[in-house]
Amino acid sequence: MLIEFFYLLRRGGLKVSLTEFLTLLEALKQGLARYSINEFYYLSRSALVKDEALYDRFDQVFAAHFKGIEQVFGPQGAEIPDEWLRQQFDRVFSDEEMALMEAMDWDELMETLRKRLEEQKEEHHGGNKWIGTGGTSPFGSGGYNPAGIRIGPGGGQRSGVKVWDKREYRNLDDSLELGTRNLKVALRRLRKFARQGAAEELDLPGTIDSTARNAGFLDLKMVPERHNAIKVLLFLDVGGSMDDHVRACEELFSAAKTEFKHLEYFYFHNCVYEGVWKDNRRRHTEKTPLMDVLHKYAHDYKLILVGDATMSPFEITYAGGSVEHLNEAPGATWLKRLLDTYPKAIWLNPEPQKRWDYTPSVRLINELMEERMFPLTISGLEQGMRELL
Repeated sequence: MLIEFFYLLRRGGLKVSLTEFLTLLEALKQGLARYSINEFYYLSRSALVKDEALYDRFDQVFAAHFKGIEQVFGPQGAEIPDEWLRQQFDRVFSDEEMALMEAMDWDELMETLRKRLEEQKEEHHGGNKWIGTGGTSPFGSGGYNPAGIRIGPGGGQRSGVKVWDKREYRNLDDSLELGTRNLKVALRRLRKFARQGAAEELDLPGTIDSTARNAGFLDLKMVPERHNAIKVLLFLDVGGSMDDHVRACEELFSAAKTEFKHLEYFYFHNCVYEGVWKDNRRRHTEKTPLMDVLHKYAHDYKLILVGDATMSPFEITYAGGSVEHLNEAPGATWLKRLLDTYPKAIWLNPEPQKRWDYTPSVRLINELMEERMFPLTISGLEQGMRELL
C-alpha cells in the first residue's frame, strides 16, 4: 500500500525522494502513528513534502489513496444513499456510555466497514452497529465513537479518524490568489542573509571547534543574528480600476512589511510620473519627487511595482497624457528611469493573466518591463522572486 502511495505522489507532481520515503518507513517502524490515520497523515506530510505550497496536492493524493469508501472499495462497492445519512436527532452521550466503547485499530476498522457495506440493506439511526447517524457505531455521523470513520455531512464529537481530507491548505494552490500567510511563504524566497549587530546568537560549529581545540573545556562562541539583507522598493498603484484589488494589495503590503526589514514604499496612480506619495489622504499636497527617490535609494534595492496596468495608452506614451495632471514627460520615460536605476525590477499584476493580451496598456507596460510582469498568484510571485535574486 505504501509503495503505491509513493508512486502516486510522484505521479501527482511531488518530487518525493527514496530517502524521504525510507525516513517515513523508519518512523513507522519506531512506532509513530501506529493506530491513527490522522497521525500517519501528519507524519507522512512532514517526511515527504518539502514545500508548503504543495500541501494541497499532497492532500488530494492522500485522499485518493486512503479514501475510506470510494477508493478502498472502488466503484463495485456498496453505496449508502444520502437520505440514510441525514441526521434525525442530536444525541447526548453520557460519560458511562462513552467509557464502554473501545476503539478499533485501522485494519480492523476498515475490514468491519467493508462488511457493513456488503450487508447493510436499510437506513439506521441511533444504533451501535450499522452505518447511520446519532449512534455509537464507528461509521456514520452525528454520533460518538473513539475511533470511527465519518460518513456523510456534519460532525459528532470531533473524534473521527478520517477528517484529514478537509484540506485546510487548499488556498496554497499555485493558481489561486494570495492571502497574507501565503504571500509570506512566497516572499521568503527573496532572501539574502547577513550577520549584523551584536554577537548574541550561539555559534554552534564555532563552539564545538573551539572546545575541541581547548582540550574539551567548554568555550562558547557567539555571532550576530542573521537578518535578511535584501532591500526592497515597493510601488503600489491606487485608485480607479485598482479599487477592485485593494484587499490583495493590502495583504501584499502587510506580508512585505513582515518579511523585509529594509522596505520603502510609495504610491502612484496608473503609471509612475514625476511625483509619488506616502499618504493617500495627502497625495495632492505631500508628494515626493521621483528624482529624489532615485537619488536617495541605492541601485542595490529590488524594485517591485504593483498595479493592473489598465489605463489609456496615452498615459504611458504621451506628455500630458495623465488623467490627473499635465505631466511634462510620458509615463514610459519615468518608468525607464526607474528601471535604469534599479535593474532588478518586476511588475506584479493582480488582473488574471488571460486578460493581459486584450488590454493595450498592459502590453505596453510589459514591453517596457522587458517581459518581467507576473500575475499576483503564488506561482507568479515565486517567478518574480527568482527574477529579483
